[in-house]
Amino acid sequence: MKRVFVALIAGSTLLSATAVAVPPPEPEAVQTITGRGFGHGRGMSQYGAQGAALAGRSAKTILDFYYPGTTVGRATGNIRIQLRADTTDGVRIAAVSTLRLRDLKTGKVYTLPRASTRNQWSIDPNGERGAKVSSYNTKTKKWTLWKTLTGIGQFEGPAVLSLILPSGKVVGYRGVLRPADLSGAHFDTINELPLELYLRGVVPREAVTTWKPAALQVQAVAARTYSVFHRNRSTKRAYDLCDTTACQVYGGYNDEEKTTNAAIAATAGQVRLYQGKPIMAEFSSSNGGATADGPVAYQVMKADSWDSYPGNKNPNVTWTVTRTSSQLQATFGVGTLRSLRVVRRTGVGPSGGRVLTVEAIGSKGKVVLTGDQVRLRLHMRSAWFAFAGVQPLVLDMPTEP
Repeated sequence: MKRVFVALIAGSTLLSATAVAVPPPEPEAVQTITGRGFGHGRGMSQYGAQGAALAGRSAKTILDFYYPGTTVGRATGNIRIQLRADTTDGVRIAAVSTLRLRDLKTGKVYTLPRASTRNQWSIDPNGERGAKVSSYNTKTKKWTLWKTLTGIGQFEGPAVLSLILPSGKVVGYRGVLRPADLSGAHFDTINELPLELYLRGVVPREAVTTWKPAALQVQAVAARTYSVFHRNRSTKRAYDLCDTTACQVYGGYNDEEKTTNAAIAATAGQVRLYQGKPIMAEFSSSNGGATADGPVAYQVMKADSWDSYPGNKNPNVTWTVTRTSSQLQATFGVGTLRSLRVVRRTGVGPSGGRVLTVEAIGSKGKVVLTGDQVRLRLHMRSAWFAFAGVQPLVLDMPTEP
């Protein structure tokens, strides 16, 4: 056995000694892309609003600049928010002494019983259209059925309800919490509350809470207007907005701040109107130095010096990213790239403004994409970009429209 072992070792050593070294693969070519702004650029620039506030402009002046041709209006009422982080089967909340259940089909209200061993309540699907209400016993570690409903129930009572998410995290929400049977076998969670209280959980998530009061007031008016615009268009739906970046970011009671609460109170009920109706008050982090036009009269393209105003600490005025040649080829789908150039820009702002079209020529043909298409496919901050001359075949040749 020893001889065999030695022979194997010797053979292994011989193979290692005669192996040919393989050089490391050459690094993939990288393209540098420079750009300006973060977001679509329509309506208000949030960093621009702060810049204007630092320059001493009032909230009204800033709103007039970013939403030209609009007038001041008023809005009140409630709003319904879909809470997308709650992916449980039903709606689960912490038990408190003033907690009540409302049967939305009959209108009857029940005060939920308290017990030292009961720490949670839940409304879950039951049958085709009904719901069941259960409590969790901390001693037996089991859910116990309390009541069945032929329709949907709603939790209400305390000033703040504590929603328990799938991760175990507890988030406070003002107003009421109820399930909605939107699709599938599970309930979605809806938070309905007064518009002004809703904004308390929105403005601190959409703006920097240490900004100047005028900038925060502008954000409050824009967020309120945006909310009412969508509320008016969702009357046949179980909710008006969601709580993510797909709609408008909303964090509930836990995110409320004194500075933003003050801005909301200072502009209470104020919205922006065009021809008597709430506008689509879009906003983005930074427009890079020029607003973008849109399909409505109050979305116009013009230079914006406030976006880069000294002291507003805008990290998105300019930016630089790199993308590999394989990423570029996947974006344009024309095989090996031979040339790449910006064909048209808006003509407003530094370096000719936002990109309108890009032409790519490769081994499999030619394609022309919009600036927004390239932005999305390459995961860039905005459609205001330029290809730096790192690779000889990649050119940036803007021309006027």
